[in-house]
Amino acid sequence: MIVVMKPGSTEQQVGHVVKLVREMGLKENVIVGEERTVVAVIGNDRFKDRGVLETVDGVDKVVPILAPYKMASSEVKRERSVVPLGNGATIGGKKIGVIAGPCSVEGKQQIIEIAHAMKEAGAVGLRGGAFKPRTNPYSFQGMGEEGLKHLAAARDATGLAIVTEVMSIDQVDIVCQYADVLQIGARNMQNFNLLSRVGECTKTVLLKRGMSATMEEFLLAAEYVMARGNHNVILCERGIRTFEDYVRNTLPLAIVPALQRATHLPVVVDPSHGTGKNYLVEPMCRASVAAGADGLIVETHADPEHAMTDGAQSITPEQFAKMMQSTRRIAAAVDREM
Repeated sequence: MIVVMKPGSTEQQVGHVVKLVREMGLKENVIVGEERTVVAVIGNDRFKDRGVLETVDGVDKVVPILAPYKMASSEVKRERSVVPLGNGATIGGKKIGVIAGPCSVEGKQQIIEIAHAMKEAGAVGLRGGAFKPRTNPYSFQGMGEEGLKHLAAARDATGLAIVTEVMSIDQVDIVCQYADVLQIGARNMQNFNLLSRVGECTKTVLLKRGMSATMEEFLLAAEYVMARGNHNVILCERGIRTFEDYVRNTLPLAIVPALQRATHLPVVVDPSHGTGKNYLVEPMCRASVAAGADGLIVETHADPEHAMTDGAQSITPEQFAKMMQSTRRIAAAVDREM
């Protein structure tokens, strides 16, 4: 349930509500909105007496939350969330944020050169994998901490926020030392121990949808992060597995407005994994922005033919700059900026 405070309610009144919530054996999350404050009650409140809270000074009403995801629900927070990336960049709001870079960090010079190109074209974040989950155990697994150091060097050179994947609990601390945003990949969307661990961090989490996950399962995964105290979560649609075989994954863009109706969290789209074909990336970027996406995450590589991972879905810096130009026109048409 959520406790909606009256406009102008005092800190003491909000604090009294929090005290009562804790006495019920539940947890609270205080959300200060533009017009009023809301106290989201976390936990199994099914058999709790709402009447205790309804009569408290400063309380306007107590409303049950119908969605199983409490913190992520738009019932709790009507205003759309704007989430920090790092170095002053954000995702959410009127401006569409673009994160771009290679699938894998292959070397210091490689990542710094691509970072400069992405910055010049208008990206606000640099993606690059230091740890890589691979289906084939003999494939390139990433450069590990050395790759993280190269990403940090690229940030120092360009000012771009760093987005990189964390695959396991024992990697969280070291990735936090170097990265601005912790990416949870599709294969780990329901790794609940990992979700809980990154929920204890202060770093923003970019959560990718599992390839067979429903929208509700996706939002419940976000809830795992938020329930541990980390509210800076970005949802990423990266395509789902279907019967179709002319693309690597099927990119269901209808989920963008559906998510924006169900949750206050920003939604970004990954058209690279969503299609697996570099020639489909630009049109799907335009379509994503038209559908209302708050951001894009795009794989780019200076020499896709010789990329160590995912070359077939990577676009060149020149193609990225062209995509940014064409997509800006779509953004302007839907009253957004890039």
